[in-house]
Amino acid sequence: MRLSIQSDAYFMQQALQEAQTAAERGEIPVGAVVTVNGRIIARGHNLTETLTDVTAHAEMQLITAAANQLGSKYLPECTLYVTLEPCPMCAGALYWSQIGRIVIGARDEKRGFTTIVQPLLHPKTEVHWGVLEAECSALLVAFFKKLRQQKG
Repeated sequence: MRLSIQSDAYFMQQALQEAQTAAERGEIPVGAVVTVNGRIIARGHNLTETLTDVTAHAEMQLITAAANQLGSKYLPECTLYVTLEPCPMCAGALYWSQIGRIVIGARDEKRGFTTIVQPLLHPKTEVHWGVLEAECSALLVAFFKKLRQQKG
C-alpha cells in the first residue's frame, strides 16, 4: 500500500488545492483527498460554515464520499491525505472506517487527535506526518491572519 514520496507530495498538493478552495469560500482551509491504488476517489474540504454544521469537517465529508464510491463502510485499502491533523471527532470516525493509511500535512497542536492520550485511530492504520507541512501551515496561518484583520 505504501506509495512513493513523490506520490504523497502529489496527492497532498491536491488536498492543498481543496484547502485553498475552502479558504476562498470563507471556510477554515482544510482540504483532503482519498485515494485507492493511486487514484483519487473522493476530494473535499471543510464545509462547516456553508452547511452550518460543526461536524462538516473535510475528513467527515470524505469518509462518506469514499464509502459511497466503494459501496463499503470500511476503507482499509484507502489513503486519506489531509492538510491538517484530524481532530478527535474525525479520528474517531477514521477509526470506525478502518482507513488503511493517513498522510497529514501540518500538526494541530491545540485541537489535533494527538492531544488526547488514548489512541484514537484504528491499530492497523498507518500514519505519516509532515508531507508539504510548510505549505499546509502557511495557508492556515494566512487564513487566520486575514480573519483577525477583518475583525479589526
